Amino acid sequence: MTMSSKKCSYCSSSILDLLRINILEAALPYIPYDGWTRKSLIKGACSVGYAAADVDIAFPLGVREAVMCWLSLIDASMESDVLAYDLVELRIREKVALSVRLRLEKTLPYKEVMRRALSFMCIPSNMNILTSSFFNTADRIWLISGDTSNDYTYYTRRILVAVVLSSTLIYWLDDNSDNHTDTWAFLNRSIDDVMGLSKVISKLKVFGSSLPNRGRFSRAWHAWYNKIS
Repeated sequence: MTMSSKKCSYCSSSILDLLRINILEAALPYIPYDGWTRKSLIKGACSVGYAAADVDIAFPLGVREAVMCWLSLIDASMESDVLAYDLVELRIREKVALSVRLRLEKTLPYKEVMRRALSFMCIPSNMNILTSSFFNTADRIWLISGDTSNDYTYYTRRILVAVVLSSTLIYWLDDNSDNHTDTWAFLNRSIDDVMGLSKVISKLKVFGSSLPNRGRFSRAWHAWYNKIS
């Protein structure tokens, strides 16, 4: 995956952008062996002519920030690839499936790096990175798909896609089938499942809207009670 043309959402300037991207790209070969650690970042930085101090400049918040930046770059690359397709004729489920598949394919050469990133984020103190990264990716996928919701469905849609993304990622990491055909079949089944759940949620919303307003019901109850007491 070439990241030189992408921008990390955590970067504040083009110079910092370039520094971070160069260090991350150089560190990727070391991460399968040393994990997402300061050691692997320093090895990568030094291999392309930077000093250890440059790692601290690029990622002042440490390895957590490096992981978040790498995932952000993957999302940006995925978005560019998805938008290269003609999305007009695609259904929502097809847009979601395409986005998830392209995101996984972006990291195919770095499968072990992604596995290490997932392990790093599963550390209890890093769980906030795990949840926010999946939610941010799901948000990006829905925006690509043309979602404009601003009610409670904004959150339910993103949670459902985050579930699809995370479960498919875990399946993909251990999938040895040709061209990952088993993963894509799993992805399609997962999307069918969440789309069915989404319909149930929509029906519950309609049911909820037919219920009496809680405030009016309370006032009517007290008025009736006071009348008979």
